[in-house]
Amino acid sequence: MSILQRIRQKIIDKDYYISSHAEDEMFDDALEREDVENVILRGIIERKLITDIRGTRYRIEGFSLRGERVHVICRFRENSTLVIITTYVVMEEK
Repeated sequence: MSILQRIRQKIIDKDYYISSHAEDEMFDDALEREDVENVILRGIIERKLITDIRGTRYRIEGFSLRGERVHVICRFRENSTLVIITTYVVMEEK
């Protein structure tokens, strides 16, 4: 099973945790839990971030239910729990 499949299965099983930081960012960008789930279930791993001593993080890019481009950054804890670290609407460069 690929990493993306493992992440998606955690979302399908509702076996994940959204950090308080991610909740704050979701509120700021008017994102709901369903938007985050949609990004993960339909998006792609856009970048693998390996420099964090706490573990590899994955930046998943996809779209909110309103069609906004969104990044979700997540990682697995040592106990296999999926943690949504942060999420944000990607601002288009001018």
